[in-house]
Amino acid sequence: MASIDHVFVTHAHLDHVACIPFLVDSVGYLRARPLTVHGSKETIRVLREHIFNWHIWPDFTTIPSADRPYLCYEPFRLGEPIELNGRSVAAIPANHVVPAVGFHLNSGKGSLIFSGDTTRNPALWRYVNKIENLRYLIIETAFPDKEHDVAIASKHLCPSMLAAELAQLERPAEILITHLKPGESELTMREIHSQVGRFRPRMLLHGESFDF
Repeated sequence: MASIDHVFVTHAHLDHVACIPFLVDSVGYLRARPLTVHGSKETIRVLREHIFNWHIWPDFTTIPSADRPYLCYEPFRLGEPIELNGRSVAAIPANHVVPAVGFHLNSGKGSLIFSGDTTRNPALWRYVNKIENLRYLIIETAFPDKEHDVAIASKHLCPSMLAAELAQLERPAEILITHLKPGESELTMREIHSQVGRFRPRMLLHGESFDF
């Protein structure tokens, strides 16, 4: 964990930020520089006000001192690439119940798109279809079709909605499915395969790495 220098956050929901406080607390003292958390202004505001606020968790931007903190924030703007070790990361549009983004990782040789938490999102496809070196598309599908109404209310995707989204994809890519709800992942993947099998989608696995 001490080798992690940068964390990119799509939005402020607990399942996306819960590990950051424990990460900083566990290895901050082992690091020579602060952990940088990249997020939108809205997401960083939530982290400051509701997590690292001395009530839920200490403010590690001032520990052990304001001059040498364990944690710092770096706000980003939509579409502006951040260069890291010869690669770039750019926030891309997402459509969720709170301000949210996805990410475009680009090595120059290849690109990976991570949708983040999103529902139907025409802006995503306008962006994706311009990427000439697209290799991977990681996209969420949180619910099976029997919970279509829940997916709509929570601004997530279900397989029928995913099919409508992928119909807008104009470039070849390896499709990986994420954010499957525990206990319903097998059902959801069966429905995905029945509706968008031509894309040969597969479930994103824990611990997978991508070299591109």
